[in-house]
Amino acid sequence: MNPNDSAIYHMCRKEEWAAARQAGAYAGSSQDAADGFIHFSTAGQVVKSAAKHRAGQSGILLLRVDPTRLNDALKWEASRGGQLFPHLYGPLPVDAVLAVYDLPLDAAGRHVFPSELNLKEAE
Repeated sequence: MNPNDSAIYHMCRKEEWAAARQAGAYAGSSQDAADGFIHFSTAGQVVKSAAKHRAGQSGILLLRVDPTRLNDALKWEASRGGQLFPHLYGPLPVDAVLAVYDLPLDAAGRHVFPSELNLKEAE
């Protein structure tokens, strides 16, 4: 399967997304800036990415993004465990974002993903 055939996901702080909406593009978090690209995950990776990189953080949003709107700036590169992850080398245009979801925390401090997305960690 071509990895560009379905949506990809990015987690950011609410205030970062509010600033991006005003600017028309999202430049990424401070971690993205340090790494030189905006980090994304596939539907099968995002739950584990949240647990690893955003554990216990409140005020987080999940951006559902159409990868076909990102052109050649989107690269699929090996990362955690050799899995291919989508990395965006440039700003994320606001119009490439299909939907934005709140990621509240449960009692154990884990993010609760929208049930309609049916996101499951890939085996």
